[in-house]
Amino acid sequence: MELYYTLDGHTPRPCSMEEAKQTLRDTDRRRVGFDRVGPWEVSTVFLALDHQFGAGPPMLFETMVFKGDDRNDLYAARYSTWEAAEAGHQAVVRRLMAGEAPADL
Repeated sequence: MELYYTLDGHTPRPCSMEEAKQTLRDTDRRRVGFDRVGPWEVSTVFLALDHQFGAGPPMLFETMVFKGDDRNDLYAARYSTWEAAEAGHQAVVRRLMAGEAPADL
C-alpha cells in the first residue's frame, strides 16, 4: 500500500514523503476547485496522503465546506480521482446554490 502521492497533471502517482511535501506547498497545483456560495466556502484539494487507511482505492482528494472565518468544516467528502473530485465539488456547489445546508449534503 502506497501512502504518499504527487500529481502528474491531474493523475496521482506514488512518491516519497519529500516529494509529497513539495506537492503540498504548491497550492495552485493541487487545488481542484474553490467557490463561495453565500456564507459558504467550498474547497476541493489534492491531499498527497492516502486517507483510505485500509482496503480500497486511495482517497487522495477532499471537498470541504466552511462558513466564513469559522474554519471548522461543516461537510467533507473524499475521492480517489481528480475527475471524481471535480464532479463532487460541483455537486456540492449546486446543492448549496439550491438552498441546501451543509449538514444536509
